[in-house]
Amino acid sequence: MRELNPEYVEQIGASVNGCPYFQLLSMKLVQLKIGRSLLHIDLGLKHLQPFGVVHGGVFSSIIDAAAFWAVYSEADEDTGMTTVDLKINYLAPASKGTMIAEGRSIKLGKTLGLGEATVIDDEGRMLAHGTSTLMILQHFPFQSATPLPFKFLGT
Repeated sequence: MRELNPEYVEQIGASVNGCPYFQLLSMKLVQLKIGRSLLHIDLGLKHLQPFGVVHGGVFSSIIDAAAFWAVYSEADEDTGMTTVDLKINYLAPASKGTMIAEGRSIKLGKTLGLGEATVIDDEGRMLAHGTSTLMILQHFPFQSATPLPFKFLGT
């Protein structure tokens, strides 16, 4: 079984967490393992819609990202991917605290991947669940300002 290189994970995390969209949402990739990811959003006023609860787009973003990174963690070194389908079930509202999304890879094929994510609040209450279908893009490596170390140990 493959094992992610901790140096790679550290550099990917810094790059992802520094990207403008993640900063806009205050979203952070806090853990990346083979087939798993963990993301957090510390909620603020900017996440709320006019009725005082978190906007559905915020849920969509964290579910999309958690599912993506879980599947990406299993993909080959020079492989990229993009979301082609996202299905979400909104289960409970949130308005404060932290949203925690746990992503899990369900299947990684040659052309498509399938991931899922569950979102809970900091009290363990389930807020949303979603699945994401991802198109696998061969020879489409992660873009980084500095060269990345090898993705997997032993390569």
